[in-house]
Amino acid sequence: MIFLWLATLLPVLYWDAGPETAAVLQKAGITHIAVPPALESQWKRLKGVSTSVVDIKGLTEAPVPSIQRNLNEASATRRPWIDSNGWRFLREPKARFYTKAPGAAAALAAAEAFVFGVESFVQTDEAGLEPLRRMIEFLRQIEDLKLPERANIGFIDDGSEESGEIMNLMIRKNLLFRIVAAPDSSLDLNVRPGSKEYPVAGGFDPEATAQKIRSELTDARRFLRIYGSEVVIARIAGNQKQVRVYLLNYGGSSRSVSDVRLRVLGRYPRHRITMFGTPQVEPLDYVADTQSTELTIPKLTAFTVVDLLAGP
Repeated sequence: MIFLWLATLLPVLYWDAGPETAAVLQKAGITHIAVPPALESQWKRLKGVSTSVVDIKGLTEAPVPSIQRNLNEASATRRPWIDSNGWRFLREPKARFYTKAPGAAAALAAAEAFVFGVESFVQTDEAGLEPLRRMIEFLRQIEDLKLPERANIGFIDDGSEESGEIMNLMIRKNLLFRIVAAPDSSLDLNVRPGSKEYPVAGGFDPEATAQKIRSELTDARRFLRIYGSEVVIARIAGNQKQVRVYLLNYGGSSRSVSDVRLRVLGRYPRHRITMFGTPQVEPLDYVADTQSTELTIPKLTAFTVVDLLAGP
């Protein structure tokens, strides 16, 4: 069975203030917003800003995506913890989500929802309006190639909190999976939480479970590996002719990541990198052999799309 990953839904700015704030939106270049039902008639009388109506009470709230740097007492180093909504989006792909993201976080919230293919409304403050507008414009320009999703792992989600924790860690570790109703023999590995192989009772440790999944899959079979950063989450789609890699930098636009190396399974000698906020990007190095393709990106902003192509 072929699973098409359709990252085509564009996020929308949710704005709960009245038309007296129209000048603020226009200054940021905003031309379309979603408003609560109580404000529909007021905004309809105003020209220059089109509106749709949404009641956020009917939406699923998603936390603002970010990173936290927690002190590791054993090593006295700070290891980042990514707050990603990826697992929530995969668990409820048909839900409509709402995120309240101030400042530059609004742009990352929009990109995250786009990458995981869910309908999303982002509420932000005045500082976040322009970054959000620029991100939505960037997303609108990304061609939808309708490539099949690439995943090594089938995850049988029982809807439990434990399953959510495992999926969250798999997302953070870039262990590519899709949710399945039953084991899929076409995949390299199938994971059923609560089974003998992956118990969730008696001192459940999601970190150890994620590490076990990685070990049983083996790094050699992974479609994608990322070196040089712990704050970048990827999704990948493709076939033998073309692969597309979506890279989300949870450090945000103010914390670009340098010298991130990708290893993609398969030989793809041609490439194209499209990066938010950067007109043209070329890798520091590029090697495509019979087994894999490797490249180093000198700097990652909040969101990057890497297209790899086969052929001469």
